[in-house]
Amino acid sequence: MEHFIVSARKYRPQTFKDVVGQQAITNTLLNAIENNHLAQALLFTGPRGVGKTSCARILAKTINQDDQQDPDEDFAFNIFELDAASNNSVDDIRSLIDQVRIPPQVGKYKVYIIDEVHMLSQAAFNAFLKTLEEPPKHAIFILATTEKHKIIPTILSRCQIFDFKRITVTDAKNHLMQVAEQEGIIADEDALQIIAQKADGAMRDALSIFDRVVSFSGKNLTRQAVTENLNVLDYETYFSVTDLILENNIPQLLVSFNDILAQGFDGHHFIAGLASHFRDLLVCKNQETIALLEVGEQTKAKYLNQSQRATHQFLIRGIELANDCDLKYKTSRNQRLLVELCLMQLASILVKDGEKKNDPHYIIPPSYFKEKGITPVKVSLQQKEKSQQIHSEASSDASDNTIDVKQEHKNEEPAISTIDQNSTVSNTSSSSIDKKSDIPQRQRKTSGLSLSSIRKKKEHQESKVEKVVDPKNLPTSAFSESEMKAAWIEYGKMQDKKGERIIGSMFAMNIPKLKGKDVVALELPNQSMKVDMEAAQAGLLQFLYKKLDNYSITIDITVNEEASKKYAFTPQDKYEKLREKNPLIDKLRSSFDLDI
Repeated sequence: MEHFIVSARKYRPQTFKDVVGQQAITNTLLNAIENNHLAQALLFTGPRGVGKTSCARILAKTINQDDQQDPDEDFAFNIFELDAASNNSVDDIRSLIDQVRIPPQVGKYKVYIIDEVHMLSQAAFNAFLKTLEEPPKHAIFILATTEKHKIIPTILSRCQIFDFKRITVTDAKNHLMQVAEQEGIIADEDALQIIAQKADGAMRDALSIFDRVVSFSGKNLTRQAVTENLNVLDYETYFSVTDLILENNIPQLLVSFNDILAQGFDGHHFIAGLASHFRDLLVCKNQETIALLEVGEQTKAKYLNQSQRATHQFLIRGIELANDCDLKYKTSRNQRLLVELCLMQLASILVKDGEKKNDPHYIIPPSYFKEKGITPVKVSLQQKEKSQQIHSEASSDASDNTIDVKQEHKNEEPAISTIDQNSTVSNTSSSSIDKKSDIPQRQRKTSGLSLSSIRKKKEHQESKVEKVVDPKNLPTSAFSESEMKAAWIEYGKMQDKKGERIIGSMFAMNIPKLKGKDVVALELPNQSMKVDMEAAQAGLLQFLYKKLDNYSITIDITVNEEASKKYAFTPQDKYEKLREKNPLIDKLRSSFDLDI
């Protein structure tokens, strides 16, 4: 078996032109070399697999070349790579510093590439500071890391920092097409698109996935083979599921979700992909945002076609439901039911909207008549507006009591027939709805335009009018203190029966005195009791007004903190209080040897 070189190594960039997706950085480095403006300490930072180490090697090779040397010369003697993950001690850095002092034998510069520099220890960083700040003129340091935040600020301040970005899906797909062409592999554009998306911005990951899929499918790389090998849900799955949602086909939708689970896919991955699919459909609704759709031309046409059948409101609501399901998935105990419920809600969006938009113009819903066994009567918007206008005019005329009954009967037309209290309007004649019609006999209601209804309405309004009594004629009968106390205790018992036991006990424990002719003076032991009593004062006054037949009664509430000592708060105090009222309690306690 021949030795196989993986694509990530075989197609590793050899020049700055071969670097994918980092044009800004490569152009900057080339201009710095041409203008002799290259810093002696560089820091390359960014995600994995975006070309940091490759750019460092290309830079080390480029600065040592001149016109007379072989372009294939790699200057291995001038390039030193140090893996900081395994050489992170102070001794390793000291050994590196000792090597820096020796000038190069071939070429102009000695380049030191320290990969994963964030793994160096704190002591190693401190030992490296002086050399990094003032290196020899023949030494250039290139530091590479994926976690810039772990590097101490004193190192960052001594370096020229280059931030590498993630490689876009389009750039990764185009590079994979070039690799496939060089390898003699026939690959679908959608297949390479899926590989580029799966790589998540890392070119090395994209080439590794490409090798794996080629090993599975051979020289013909199809979209189906890629999705099967990578265990990802195909675009077609989301297109078919969205079609079922738009058709409100809930049974088939649940069956499709069951097939997806049977294939080994995770429900969380499915619902997150469905939200992304709705987002892509929403992007296609506007010509300005179609560029945000990172798919092939064939798939883009499918997105445009399906987006025309989905409304903007549906897609917004669909994204909200799918995203909400995505957030609740990990905390849900029944995750399958959560996704199925989300799918059913998605399929019901258009049904609800359709009922609102296409609801027939019934004054009373048809379901009301179906329950009664009556055939509903449909009317037009003009008839509905006319009916509402007639009823509003009739209502206002009835309230003013200015209806001319003779004129009403004279001009009455049998165009409107009242079936019940809500009055269903029909443009048929009243003769078609009578005793001989198919409508079951029910209790006949009073018409809103009859004399009896006007009379009853007037009587009802008069009964609702409150009779206002002149304040000057309110009674102010005299009453005694004993009558006032009896009324006070009676009101407290009423509150106790209603369940207001705290208020009832307050009335029983605090008996007021009559001050003057009609002032009820009440003394309370603390402020909180005063607040409670003032809250119940309104009902108390109304009761005393009627009970004592005096509407000039007022209540004067005062607080006496010393009065609180009269009340028993401990069991011993309560016992002493009871013994004062009945001395036999002490004999009872001693006879039975009772505790307090």
